[in-house]
Amino acid sequence: MKIPAKTISRLSLYYRYLHFLSQQGTFSISSKSLASMVGLKADQVRKDLSYFGAFGKTGFGYNVLELKNALARILGLERGRRVAIVGMGNLGLALVGYKGFEVLGFKIGAVFDNSPNKIGKKYRGRLCYNVKEFSAIAAQEGIEMVILTVPAEVVHEVTGAIVAAGIKAILNFSPVHLSVPKSVHVTNVDLATELKSLSYFVFGQKTAARNA
Repeated sequence: MKIPAKTISRLSLYYRYLHFLSQQGTFSISSKSLASMVGLKADQVRKDLSYFGAFGKTGFGYNVLELKNALARILGLERGRRVAIVGMGNLGLALVGYKGFEVLGFKIGAVFDNSPNKIGKKYRGRLCYNVKEFSAIAAQEGIEMVILTVPAEVVHEVTGAIVAAGIKAILNFSPVHLSVPKSVHVTNVDLATELKSLSYFVFGQKTAARNA
């Protein structure tokens, strides 16, 4: 059975909130309450979870810790995923210092760049390697996923090295479409496009209202 991509994305969202609830000592939560926290309807939460089995009890709801652990297993987070950041510009530097990764089951295993001014330096305790060494270091550090934050002009070259090393998952912050085999999953994060969309809601709707 093929699970919808949007369901997988929502599972990650549920996991984040369940992790917060477990830290607060919350023992149980209803599908309605969980749905309210993430901005969905209870039916959607129950449908998403039903793809993976039966969770919760009528009149009781979900055991927060049990559901959180179950989602960790489904998402492959229980043993921790080792991630590399390729591109140590301003965004890469910000991401390597983000403490939320380890909380959610991800560990930055290595960072890379092609600048002689950055190679060999440590960022948050992590040595910056030459991107030309990616294959060897990725194998050595058990890297499974990559966060890509390199400039557009080197994206294709760097992506080729990442794919050749056997990486199957890339979170792409670069403003370029990646040409990769079907076996490699790419999630694109285009901050500029998202800001333009927000700009419409700030300015465009006001213009439409004035012209109505």
